[in-house]
Amino acid sequence: MKNTTSISIAIAMGAALSIATHSAQSEDKPVGREKCFGVSLKGQNDCSTKGGASCAGSAVKDYQGDAWKFVPKGTCENTASPTSPTGKGQLAKFQEKN
Repeated sequence: MKNTTSISIAIAMGAALSIATHSAQSEDKPVGREKCFGVSLKGQNDCSTKGGASCAGSAVKDYQGDAWKFVPKGTCENTASPTSPTGKGQLAKFQEKN
């Protein structure tokens, strides 16, 4: 009986660890994608860096310089961003031009 209890506890702990690991991985960058700042439309960003919090959908305006969206790797700096100093998406947040 004691051995059965130990096995049950081990299985439960393993399942909990698996769920925690999966949750942490789902917040990571998807394979083959990169963060691109200044290319998302209002409310359609994957995250914004204001305050360092995760806040998908919180961009208050189009092409916000501190809001990013996942794009296919290698395409960010070729994607239009009218607020960017270069006119293209950036791999890091930027101060929007007027």
